Amino acid sequence: MKLSELRTGEHGVIVKVAGHGGFRKRIIEMGFIKGQDVEVMQNAPLQDPVKYKIMGYEVSLRHSEAEHIEVVSAEEALAYEQDSLRLDTDIINSDDADEQALTDRRLKEAAIKKRHVINVALVGNPNCGKTSLFNFASGAHERVGNYSGVTVDAKEGTAEYEGYQFNLVDLPGTYSLSAYSPEELYVRKQITENTPDIIINVIDTSNLERNLYLTTQLIDMHLRMVCALNMFDETESRGDKIDYDKLSELLGVPMIPTVFKTGRGVPELFHAIIEMYEGAEDNDPHFRHIHIHYGHEIEDGITNIQKYLKTNDNVRQLYSTRYLAIKLLENDKEIEKYISSLPKAKDIIEARDIAAKRIMEENKEDSETAIMDAKYGFIHGALKEIGYETGSNKDTYQTTHRLDKLLTNKWLGFPIFIAMLWLMFETTFTLGQYPMDWIEEGVAWLGEQISGNMPEGPVKAMLIDGIIGGVGSVIVFLPQILILYGFISFMEDSGYMARAAFIMDKLMHKMGLHGKSFIPLIMGFGCNVPAVMATRTVESRRSRLITMLILPMMSCSARLPIYIMIIGTFFAMQYRSAIMISLYVIGILMAVIMSRLFSTFLIKGEDTPFVMELPPYRFPTWKAIFRHTWEKGKQYLKKMGGIILVASIIVWALGYFPHNDELSKQEQQEQSYIGKIGKVIEPVFKPQGFDWKLDVGIISGVGAKEIVASTMGVLYSDDDSFGDDDTYSEDNAKYTHLRQKMLNDGITPLTAYCLLLFVLLYFPCIATIAAIKGETGSWKWACFTAFYTTALAWVVSAAVYQIGSFFL
Repeated sequence: MKLSELRTGEHGVIVKVAGHGGFRKRIIEMGFIKGQDVEVMQNAPLQDPVKYKIMGYEVSLRHSEAEHIEVVSAEEALAYEQDSLRLDTDIINSDDADEQALTDRRLKEAAIKKRHVINVALVGNPNCGKTSLFNFASGAHERVGNYSGVTVDAKEGTAEYEGYQFNLVDLPGTYSLSAYSPEELYVRKQITENTPDIIINVIDTSNLERNLYLTTQLIDMHLRMVCALNMFDETESRGDKIDYDKLSELLGVPMIPTVFKTGRGVPELFHAIIEMYEGAEDNDPHFRHIHIHYGHEIEDGITNIQKYLKTNDNVRQLYSTRYLAIKLLENDKEIEKYISSLPKAKDIIEARDIAAKRIMEENKEDSETAIMDAKYGFIHGALKEIGYETGSNKDTYQTTHRLDKLLTNKWLGFPIFIAMLWLMFETTFTLGQYPMDWIEEGVAWLGEQISGNMPEGPVKAMLIDGIIGGVGSVIVFLPQILILYGFISFMEDSGYMARAAFIMDKLMHKMGLHGKSFIPLIMGFGCNVPAVMATRTVESRRSRLITMLILPMMSCSARLPIYIMIIGTFFAMQYRSAIMISLYVIGILMAVIMSRLFSTFLIKGEDTPFVMELPPYRFPTWKAIFRHTWEKGKQYLKKMGGIILVASIIVWALGYFPHNDELSKQEQQEQSYIGKIGKVIEPVFKPQGFDWKLDVGIISGVGAKEIVASTMGVLYSDDDSFGDDDTYSEDNAKYTHLRQKMLNDGITPLTAYCLLLFVLLYFPCIATIAAIKGETGSWKWACFTAFYTTALAWVVSAAVYQIGSFFL
């Protein structure tokens, strides 16, 4: 709990002091150090400040200052120890001296235990290996993609070392802490509002100079920090010369060589964190705070701005005043907005303007550029001081350059990309067919066992037609889902996705989008929800919004069971991959058209330049690929046991009741509730050639697209329309069953293809709509997306059916 939460007369033991730089130092100098007992004496008449007794003397603190001091109260100590010591609450309230001594001792022990919890934030550039450290240390299985923006939100996990518990937070990858992109603002906000005890600055050592720019910004924030020189094996193989011990002394930050893929350096990294956390910075040259010198005129400007900032204690609790002054000179809009709310805002901004004018007069460049130049000058000087040299034993980028000449070639780039998509779908169909058949046989066997051992009735009908018919019709596609995600994981982890964004940038620009928009669009092939969240990596609000609006055009994996079911039913084996690719291509083309329309007529504005890192190719481990693929498989299975199961039972119930045993199964369905619902909406979809069963399937897919497949599985489960003279195809008996039933209902291959087009384009799932609302902060754009995609799906599918009917 916080010290500010203690009431008058209560006492506790200090666990840790949070806050930044000078503020934290002043609080500690006043005696508020770990392990000290503190007692609340009294509140001021207006309840603020509060008088505390510590180390034998009395001192007053404001509530806002006391909120940065973590303590253990008597009640918390009791909660920590009651299981092991079985303490009675009377001991806490007892007047007996011996019992009270026991309480004080337990208080201190509880404080020590609680103090052994260290809050750590992972900060670094994209592709530096933060998430790899997070996964290695915490055992979590977050996505590790070799391109910018995989981590679009903070991930939390825990690790233990030397008796300490580390609460790890993996923050999004960012190149700086400016207000340029959403992830930069997000990282900065997390650091200032949820001040971590220690920051791990993960550095890609093979790109040392560029990565150290973020390090200098963290130094300006006056944060306790440890640097992990990651991918150190690559620099060794290249023969780089790095005196990291001397670099550590120059920057005042411990530098630990690491290789997170193997775990090398992780114990040393955590040991350094513990040392810093326990106060090693007081007497170790590797643990000290430095001020980066920006030159005479800039330093004078910083000092003058700080004079005004230091008069406000609330500012000093959240920020280093030096950092704020630097940000003001960099014309940071978010910091200016924060400063405008302060009492002396006018004086602060005036001091900034005067300083900026003087910097321009002396340096012949604006203050923001001057500070950036000074930072890189400091980095360059530090690297020169330690004798940093890049080796030539092995060029780690040599393979990357050779591959890029082929994969990003003007003439070969697009064909290779299309060929990889074709290979992915062809493998999904051919290789996935075998395990799919096995699962299908298992589902059929289970249905036969229930059918032969249960009496007739609604329970038996629910199990066979509802659960097995619905869930079983979707779960058989698990192998294809796993294969598809295996391919996507490989392309993400290897670095090819970043190249895809590179070769697609010109097309994206013609669409009115940013090149980075291609990454969320590609992610949309997996799932639209994280893809919507991934738009945070797009700096331009205009491009970000348009990307979200067209993302539903990307065929997510939830649509895959429907595609496989319908394509496998109506189209021969040799045409299936082509039909599948056509759906993806049409989705992309519609996204291009809608994006162009939105950027021209609906959402106007200037775009930001395309700047994106192209990381070196790294062959992902098979373990990582299998793990990522299986995690997606688990999500798919969880959905089977959740929303798909519930939806299948609901669809079955609507089709079963009111029940009449004298009717055939087909007549029963038509007279049921679901049949009546389908008949009501049937005229709406008449231009597409859909019957009421397809209409019901489409409506059910609003919740989740897989429900379309499960609904069709329920509606077409062994009804009387399938006779004894029906034949089996050579590749899959189930497809022949379903084909015959749908043909008997008047569904042709043209109608089936129009159904696929409608499923491709119409209403995104509820989760995607909620994600768009969350990212835009408004239901307006979420509702607009739902409406326009459904209208577009109706128009396109109707047009294809009507035109196709003339030729077929």
